[in-house]
Amino acid sequence: MSIEAKLAELGISIPQAAKPVAAYVPAVRTGNLVFISGQLPLVNGELQCQGLLGRDVDVAQAAAAARLCAINGLAALKTVEPDLNRVKRIVKVTGFVSCTPEFTAQPKVVNGASELLQAIFGERGTHARSSVGMASLPLGAAVEVEMIVEVE
Repeated sequence: MSIEAKLAELGISIPQAAKPVAAYVPAVRTGNLVFISGQLPLVNGELQCQGLLGRDVDVAQAAAAARLCAINGLAALKTVEPDLNRVKRIVKVTGFVSCTPEFTAQPKVVNGASELLQAIFGERGTHARSSVGMASLPLGAAVEVEMIVEVE
């Protein structure tokens, strides 16, 4: 099954890549690797999940936001590799979670991105990962996700 067909089956449409909020590009390809800049949970330029885990946002809301970040990451990927069927492997995902010092469920939040990538790409979507707690993120976002992807 093609990746586009899998996305349709899952009810996912990949948007246009978000415009960077500072001096960077959404993705850079070097050789077979694509480094995808940190993606926020934006829809049509509007932040969908704001605040701190452990205070303002619950794990389910943040996991949904991380899923949205992964979708936006695929949009960024398409700026340098338009054919998602050429993805050989999602190599690494790093999830940043804006949270209180006491919050320790960062991995559960970032599962929103990881589980989506595995649902789309199967075994090729299984990846190494880091989940990091942060005091704050750009625009007050609750979650940010970056990825490294190997392509053909």
